[in-house]
Amino acid sequence: MNKLPLAKRVQILSMLCEGSSMRSIERIVGCSINSVDKLLREAGEAALEYHDKAVRGVKSQRIQCDEIWSFVHAKQKSAPASSRRGDPTIGDCWTWTALDADSKLLVSYMVGGRDAEFALMLMDDLRGRLANRVQLTTDGHRAYLQAVEEAFGADVDYGMLVKLYGQETGGQGHERKYSPSECVGARKDTITGNPDPRHVSTSYTERANLTMRMSMRRFTRLTNAFSKKLENHAHMVALYALWYNFVRIHKTLRTSPAMAAGIEKRLWSMEDVVALVDARSAKIGAETLVG
Repeated sequence: MNKLPLAKRVQILSMLCEGSSMRSIERIVGCSINSVDKLLREAGEAALEYHDKAVRGVKSQRIQCDEIWSFVHAKQKSAPASSRRGDPTIGDCWTWTALDADSKLLVSYMVGGRDAEFALMLMDDLRGRLANRVQLTTDGHRAYLQAVEEAFGADVDYGMLVKLYGQETGGQGHERKYSPSECVGARKDTITGNPDPRHVSTSYTERANLTMRMSMRRFTRLTNAFSKKLENHAHMVALYALWYNFVRIHKTLRTSPAMAAGIEKRLWSMEDVVALVDARSAKIGAETLVG
């Protein structure tokens, strides 16, 4: 089977993580969009597998959690009129993130709905990756309350940052659409344990989510580059998480989050990501032959 040269595969993955759409990659690199799609799927599966294995035993003091909105195939309000009426894989899609406030490591992430089920999945996954008791901060989304209690019990210092918004701006049309209500303050609620009020904040994870939105084309608003399939959306998030943790140099830390967190000793290159993909493909091929 023909395989793209290493340089082209590195270029494709780099462009995916730097905000290029699949069609623009097809034009610039000079390959078919099917090749881009196939490489994305393989890289996403390899990235998810490696994250699950490598990001364990994280020694953290403060964890911040947040959710970032996107959609697959159609926005939720348009989904009922879609040609795929009733398909649960279309509509609004939320990416849940749990970030270490000091190393900026993306410890855990989850793609799905914004209900209690996915909140619990995130907290269960996060709990299994931490090596010690932490101070945890979330926003005011009520789904976190039961999820944190079920996953951590009393073994956490949990504070909730509830933002308070003023009245609507009163604008009409575009002004109302792009000028949301002003945040007039925030309330810090102690939920479990003894969280330090000075560190009850979601600022770091919200900034990391902005980087996520800017780095993945399918998160860009008001374009036609949104995800058409939930599977590919999840693959892109997994690839991004690997790139963000191991390849990208954080401008403040001047190293990668994985190195700052002590789970990696060297800075990765995108060639290392391609090597990870090839190693997984070779392993699957060998298992298939044996089977």
